[in-house]
Amino acid sequence: MMWPTSNEIQELLQQVKDGKNEAVEQLLKRFRDPLRRAIELRMDPVLARRVDASDVVQDVLIEANQRLNEYLSAPGMPFHLWLRHLAQDRIIDTYRRHRLAQRRSIDREQPIERPAWNDESSIQLVAQLVDHEVTPASAAIQDELRRRLSQAVYELNDDDRDIILMRHHEQLSNQDVAQLLNLTEAAASMRYLRALRKLRSILVPDRSEIDSDLIN
Repeated sequence: MMWPTSNEIQELLQQVKDGKNEAVEQLLKRFRDPLRRAIELRMDPVLARRVDASDVVQDVLIEANQRLNEYLSAPGMPFHLWLRHLAQDRIIDTYRRHRLAQRRSIDREQPIERPAWNDESSIQLVAQLVDHEVTPASAAIQDELRRRLSQAVYELNDDDRDIILMRHHEQLSNQDVAQLLNLTEAAASMRYLRALRKLRSILVPDRSEIDSDLIN
């Protein structure tokens, strides 16, 4: 589970409501690493050469601290989704400042590599997309498939990539995704399945080609 458990967060939110100032720091600290991982996967790779994801996280947490009472007075969504919403807005603002205002200097720079998936979520997704009989369970082949997965995800369009990242990297539920995208749960599920099919077509476009590549 990437995001802190709901019960733990609800307890801290209640403590904040009760006026326990130390609970605010504890609450926001729980989200520092999850926010950083989510932001790293969504930042433009060229922009990431100039802007550290940790700096974006710090800005998000400062804003969250300033607006915490506003959230508590009318919590329209779970707290982790609210933080993600703040993070998404911050990423867009950062992009506009650094990419659009300084397009010439930034566009001449070489992009850094996207962060790779090295955790259990990548293994599970590969297993879901690739037939087991095509995938001998050697460490070298699993590493190669994870590398291909990381590349394939960024060949998807923005909407498809985002829902794959939300469901697998962030391990958000379909209900969470539906709320974030302002969709019904059925529509969110259908969009996710379509994205999976597109991802599989990129990852394994032709079975014979994959077999040959893995053997050589």
